[in-house]
Amino acid sequence: MDVDVVVAGAGPVGLMLACELRLGGASVQVLERRADRATALKAGAMGARSVNAPTADAFRRRGLLDEVRRAALMWFEPGGEPDTPPEEPVFVGHFAGIPIRADLLDPADPDLAAYTLGGGAISQLDLETILEARALALGAAVRRGVALTDLEADAEGVTAVTEDGPIRAGWLVGCDGGRSTVRRRAGIAFPGTDAEFAGRQAMVEFADPARLPLGDWVRTERGAYVHGPVPGRIHTVEYGPVPAAREAPVTAEEMNESLRRIAGIDAGITAVRAGTRYTDATRQAATYRAGRVLLAGDAAHIHSPAGGQGMNLGLGDAVNLGWKLAAAVRGWAPDGLLDSYTAERHPIGAWVQGWSDAQTALGRPDGRTAALRAVVADLLGTRPAATYVVKQISGLGRGYGTRDGHPLAGRLAPDLPLDDGTTLSARCEEARFLLVTRDPRLRELAAPYADRLTVLPGPGDLLVRPDGYVAGGDAGDLTPWLGLPSTRAA
Repeated sequence: MDVDVVVAGAGPVGLMLACELRLGGASVQVLERRADRATALKAGAMGARSVNAPTADAFRRRGLLDEVRRAALMWFEPGGEPDTPPEEPVFVGHFAGIPIRADLLDPADPDLAAYTLGGGAISQLDLETILEARALALGAAVRRGVALTDLEADAEGVTAVTEDGPIRAGWLVGCDGGRSTVRRRAGIAFPGTDAEFAGRQAMVEFADPARLPLGDWVRTERGAYVHGPVPGRIHTVEYGPVPAAREAPVTAEEMNESLRRIAGIDAGITAVRAGTRYTDATRQAATYRAGRVLLAGDAAHIHSPAGGQGMNLGLGDAVNLGWKLAAAVRGWAPDGLLDSYTAERHPIGAWVQGWSDAQTALGRPDGRTAALRAVVADLLGTRPAATYVVKQISGLGRGYGTRDGHPLAGRLAPDLPLDDGTTLSARCEEARFLLVTRDPRLRELAAPYADRLTVLPGPGDLLVRPDGYVAGGDAGDLTPWLGLPSTRAA
């Protein structure tokens, strides 16, 4: 083998996966078809990506959250100071474009009190810079300008066919987007629904900026548009025919025509500095694993970007898969562990797509939908509804089903105080299993797993997985999660 794992795609998901694989002891090579990572689109306001609660939690456990927040365009945490003037309302999210006010969140809600609400909004370029630096520091190799064109998989491994020649690996993970070459070459079905609207975003220049003043979203019978929050950023959403040429450059005339169709406005756009198109097409891979080929991020699922859940969903894939695949590489993964990646993440992806489809439906420009939006807006102006929706969009309402009856099993582990004066999250940077206990019997049970498990003195008898989720309590048997002890492993 040339390398344990080849990761196709050096976006946030591929780079996060590379970090997780290296922490687990697997060698990894990331391939990216584009030679130049920096684009005006990713670097500017148009490339901003919200960081939800599970993602912020993962960054915190890996020691990355402070760096992410320093690079963030804005962030808010309950109990902290928002980075907007106090006389202005602070918003922590939206549902189908209906904003949700931070002051409506229930301060007594245990989830909002226990977990980091989010990491703010960060440009994709800045996030990729942070994650690539960490991946390289951990020993991953990142090769840009190298496109994966085909793959050949067998029982022993995968050959990644590239323009620079073949690479033989034990495993291949496609993080190469919605048009994934890996998914297509692996023969994994990608069922779903076709697009209902077309979205366009662009940083533009005007002949006369006064023609289209900055403001909030404007809805019409054909769709919606907004100019802002920074001058020159135009975002349009049109329900109807979807453009076929998704990869062609966005032009000034295209943006002008979109605004004419939606609102009858002659905006006078003269140039597009950077632009992109998207749709609300919803598709999900039938499985996230086919033998030694796996999928993560947009290669596994696509949906409307409404609510900003796409990147977070993909990063959740990476954190869930990384330690499991590394365990398979190192030879200690128990039966079924790698298959649990699809079992745990596929339902989460389907749930996010359901919420995304609901927002598409609520954005339709007909009169009855407008009436429904008014009702939903009233609901979101109440404390219970605002709290519920923010928790769901932030990922706090979803967990994994487990075989353990512990009340925290399958949920993100709380940041428990430990007897040595540290906290649980501060001990997670090495991506190992953690057993929090004061019971000598459990410490003795854990001793043969010293190569993959750290025992921490503290309350709870809690077993925490490398991804920060609770495996369970005192089951008296660690083999379902950790496999055979190192003294007996093959």
